[in-house]
Amino acid sequence: MKFNKSLSAGLMLFGSLIGGAPSYAQDVPKTAFVHLFEWGWQDIAQECEEFLGPKGFAAVQVSPPQKSVDNPAWWSRYQPVSYAFEGRSGNRAQFADMVQRCKNVGVDIYVDAVINHMAAWNRNFPEVPYGVNDFNSCTSDINYSNRWSVQNCDLVGLNDLKTSSEYVRQKIADYMNDAISMGVAGFRIDAAKHMPAEDIAAIKSKLHGTPYIFQEVIGAENEPVKPGEYTYIGDVTEFFFARTLGPKFKHGGIKDLQGIGSWNGWLSSSDAVTFVTNHDEERHNPGQVLSHQGFGNLYFLGNVFTLAYPYGYPKVMSGYYFNDFDAGPPATGIHTGNACGFDGGDWVCEHRWRGVANMVAFRNHTAAEWRVTNWWDDGYNQVAFGRGGLGFVVINRDDNKGINQGFATGMPAGEYCDIISGDFNSQTGTCSGTTISVDSSGYAHFTVASHNAAAIHVGAKVGQTCTDCDKKPATPVTATNLCYDNAANHTSPTLYYWGAQPAGSLTNATWPGVTMTANGDFYCHDVETELSSVNVIFSNQGANKSNDLTTTTGTCYSDGSWKSLADCGFTLITEEDNDNDNATQICYDNQQGFSQPYLYFWNVDAATPIANATWPGQAMTQQNGQYCYDFGTNLTSLKVIFSDQGSRQTLDMNVSAPNLCYANGEWKDLSQCTSNTNGGNETWYFRGTANGWGLTALDYNEQTGLYTTTQTFNGEESPARFKIDDGSWTESYPSTDYQVGDYATYQIHFNSSTKAISVTQH
Repeated sequence: MKFNKSLSAGLMLFGSLIGGAPSYAQDVPKTAFVHLFEWGWQDIAQECEEFLGPKGFAAVQVSPPQKSVDNPAWWSRYQPVSYAFEGRSGNRAQFADMVQRCKNVGVDIYVDAVINHMAAWNRNFPEVPYGVNDFNSCTSDINYSNRWSVQNCDLVGLNDLKTSSEYVRQKIADYMNDAISMGVAGFRIDAAKHMPAEDIAAIKSKLHGTPYIFQEVIGAENEPVKPGEYTYIGDVTEFFFARTLGPKFKHGGIKDLQGIGSWNGWLSSSDAVTFVTNHDEERHNPGQVLSHQGFGNLYFLGNVFTLAYPYGYPKVMSGYYFNDFDAGPPATGIHTGNACGFDGGDWVCEHRWRGVANMVAFRNHTAAEWRVTNWWDDGYNQVAFGRGGLGFVVINRDDNKGINQGFATGMPAGEYCDIISGDFNSQTGTCSGTTISVDSSGYAHFTVASHNAAAIHVGAKVGQTCTDCDKKPATPVTATNLCYDNAANHTSPTLYYWGAQPAGSLTNATWPGVTMTANGDFYCHDVETELSSVNVIFSNQGANKSNDLTTTTGTCYSDGSWKSLADCGFTLITEEDNDNDNATQICYDNQQGFSQPYLYFWNVDAATPIANATWPGQAMTQQNGQYCYDFGTNLTSLKVIFSDQGSRQTLDMNVSAPNLCYANGEWKDLSQCTSNTNGGNETWYFRGTANGWGLTALDYNEQTGLYTTTQTFNGEESPARFKIDDGSWTESYPSTDYQVGDYATYQIHFNSSTKAISVTQH
């Protein structure tokens, strides 16, 4: 899908939308998420489909979904009265629909979980139920110099739950598991500082699967409760980041931000969630942090820096305009009657500012080089730095002085799109803004005005089209589906059908028809019967309708013509698949280098009943370069987690036949993972930090049909990583360096047919 909205003249440089590729490249990691504060579920679902998915956002943090006190103020969402999915953002059905629609386009949902307390009224919450004995007894004001007081007394009068109680822990876990059952991928733990870490850990142990967890812990120098106490459970919010960044951009001295995150007392990058501001800080601490309130382009530049600098997992704030501290959100969302501020509406929509959205792509494309290179500053308010040859950014916070000079970027030669001034179209390889030339020595000239920025990265090279951005489906479909590429960019694609043959096989739809379901970059509808002919019209809930079209089931309308579902990239679910003997196994290429891969499974739909596994599940057996587990019966669908005998587990994954092999980060048909190798008549090499990126030939094992080597990593570079290469860099696998733990020895296996790599630690 494309977004080419223009804004009114005279707006600041951040006030524009980015023009996007139709699909986010599949091999580029997603490294930033957005907080759509107080957005409704229907608006979030549509935003995932139209903007967040195509732009490479990893996830959305949503406002607390549970039933809360009836009050228009924003803070009412943080006063729960039950754990029912009911509130001003929508009901349970709308919430579940949002989660699935976002998931279908590669965007996870993180729930803001209010589990420290209940609302500020009597201690009787019958809908849970909670009674007086389920709360701590301290109602005194909190003394922040006393740990017990911080974690056992009521927070600003809110009834403090007794999270040491097994009953309370289970009730909280039941609520979170309910969210997980609808597809929620993670949680922000509100007010985590006010709960002992062991209580949160106990609750987490009751959760299904391995949801992503990050915890709100506000650190203070003279307080006993420290953010680092919680990192063994999950990530933690690093408030020092916003509170350091803000003053430097407001008052000057951004050159001092070099090394931010590495200072004593800060969380490590792998544990930190960072932000420029959040919903609390822009209200409670407006004097210290940057926000949309009165800081002009400085707030924008703070976001550019945050997304460019390799520290933490950044969260982009996206809220609404307010003058009153208590003010609740606008009555309608940007897709349901209101609009973003740059279109005259009441929502700020920071995530849609061109430079912010494009810097998400910058961060994603530079993730493989998690370091700062070629740092430059003018001694005060102008900085520039690279990301290991994958990107380069120039930020000019100076009030008066421009930047007009060359920089050593370390990047490959070529013409790049300045993603701050314009948008890069990965399908055409064109840039709507300024382009910047990098010469053969990696040198480039930048001209950047006061309070402005410029940025280039390898994913936005002019003339280079994305080789992995064709429209792609997300899940298999049956042969009775009709699918559509939504080339018209409908906000809610609708299918109207009539005149189906054979006669009487399908009742005519009622105009404008049925709402289609997102499936990757397509929208589909299953008519659940085979048709030799049917007339259809695609529309946007009746508006902007297509011509009358005629087709059969099992087809896809893409690029203005009908194609088979297979030609559009869909995998078909057929009876033959279900009868295939190979559909009895789950296989895994062990990309994470587990010493003994285990398979944990639940919700198994199979030809004969399969009980849920007991954690950590079943040991997998190595065969043909993969680790497999045979269920002994044909599989249709299931949920799985891979782990190293229970540790270092993957995220929950939904699996459907015939794609039962997880290799190179995606589910594939089992036949693609068990192909025979080429009998040892090839030469493959190990290149990595262990051998200084030289060439070490792999040995061929006739018994397994795999190429192997044993390598020891001793801290030569960080992180420890490698590739398997043909000796010329022409063929190197995987596309992004394979990372392993340092100071360890590994046996590395390579399947030359499937290009799958598996690693076993010695």
